Amino acid sequence: MYIYIYIHLNSYPLPSLSFRAPMASISFLEIPLVFIPFLLVFFLLSLKWNSNGLPWNWPFFGMTLNIFFHFHRIHDHLTQILYQSSSTFLFKGVWFADLDFFFTANPSNIHHILSTKFERYPKGPDFKYIFDILGDGIFNSDSDVWKNQRKTAHSLVRDENFLQFLEKITLKKVKEGLVPILESVCENGSVLDLQDLFQRFSFDSTCMLVTGFDLHSLSLELPQVPFSKAMDDAEEVIFLRHFFPKPIWEFQKTVHIGQPKRLKQAWKIIDETIAKLIASKRESLGNQVKEEGDHEQGGVDLITSYITNTNKDDKFLRDTVLNFMIAGRDTLSSALSWFFFCLSNNPIVEEKIRDELKTTIPLNESRDEWRIFSIEELKRLVYFHGALCEALRLYPPVPYQHKVAVQHDTLPSGHHINPKTKIVFSLYALGRMSDVWGKDCMEFKPERWITEKGSIKHEPSYKFLAFNAGPRTCLGKEVAFIEIKLVAATIIHNYNIIRQMGYKVVPNPSIILHMKHGFKVRITKRWC
Repeated sequence: MYIYIYIHLNSYPLPSLSFRAPMASISFLEIPLVFIPFLLVFFLLSLKWNSNGLPWNWPFFGMTLNIFFHFHRIHDHLTQILYQSSSTFLFKGVWFADLDFFFTANPSNIHHILSTKFERYPKGPDFKYIFDILGDGIFNSDSDVWKNQRKTAHSLVRDENFLQFLEKITLKKVKEGLVPILESVCENGSVLDLQDLFQRFSFDSTCMLVTGFDLHSLSLELPQVPFSKAMDDAEEVIFLRHFFPKPIWEFQKTVHIGQPKRLKQAWKIIDETIAKLIASKRESLGNQVKEEGDHEQGGVDLITSYITNTNKDDKFLRDTVLNFMIAGRDTLSSALSWFFFCLSNNPIVEEKIRDELKTTIPLNESRDEWRIFSIEELKRLVYFHGALCEALRLYPPVPYQHKVAVQHDTLPSGHHINPKTKIVFSLYALGRMSDVWGKDCMEFKPERWITEKGSIKHEPSYKFLAFNAGPRTCLGKEVAFIEIKLVAATIIHNYNIIRQMGYKVVPNPSIILHMKHGFKVRITKRWC
């Protein structure tokens, strides 16, 4: 092989360069150095794709090198892999690290795991290890602990007092927080990061819904909020931990370096902030002093309900607050950001939504003036709802879900599953599978959610997984749609959102589907 490459190289005419003299002086040990560039090219090509379109399974490293090579576009990269492998793929990690994952975007497999054989596929100890910052909250829990937490949360979230409180808080934040910033941006013509605006809105509103306190991140000054930043940092580290060998993680954690140090710093800020909120809540309830949103007419926040009805300790309340904060803040802001991104690429859809919004305005009101819509007005809108579902299909706020097998099983796809197999659903890939959604799966088409009779078309939850499926279906689905519709309707009816061109809007590698560089826009008023 060496002789062949040597002759091949010398077959090219290079007038100013002679290979024969240098080769005569190279020792036996130095000969392989000549081929390092060729080996490097081969290595880089193998990082990209195998001959069948799948990552190479390297000795020792497995497929991890391929993942890190494409980490900047990990969601789309895994989608390509799943497409090439008929929606199921076994990822081989570093050999000693127990980082093998069975990826799937097959609806039949998803239905089997999340519904039909639900008891065989808990989240498991590895999930709790990676998501340890969530403590013993509902996201980390399994079996009876999970059932008891879900039962309590279900009764509180569906309570009429809480739903009244939800509408009150959301409308208040829209009027007193969101609108003043939008009006200010319209007046001075500045560029606004719409994702940052939505994160501030969802952070404040979720914090009020969960704890009853407003941290006022949504204000004209756009202040930095350490609690919110700490949550972002923790989510990015959690995503990296999926590909991090446990021994290396534990070593870095011991010596306080790298990503474990970053997580520890975020964890400290989160714990300190939540502890202060819980202490203030207990004090206000103990002294029967009314805080904003507590016992006023119109409902109560969740932690007030937990303290007064369940008598839980501070550790439980801490875990519950953080779980609900992540569930509310991140999913809401992500959904709104990607929804308006989709509208910016589809102005015809935006106009159809505006026309539909006008149909809800009473005849004695002008349809061409500034207004805010109520929940009752928005419930009847079919095309608007379809457009939201379409955005959630393409850009699910939580792009992955995790399970682990506790016994042998065979999936509908024919794959055999051994105990302790880690299974990951790619919701991001699921919405982009042509065999699931058709050849037009990459198009933004709200019409796919509307029946011939003009009503909302129901899609099975294992096909449209944005709100999970089976017994663990999201309890906050109705809450999410209410908040998204109230915010989106206000903006669509009253303002023009003009996307700033010249930069790419791409997903960030994280457990939440945020935009890596934000969503920069200019805003103008529709009504004078």
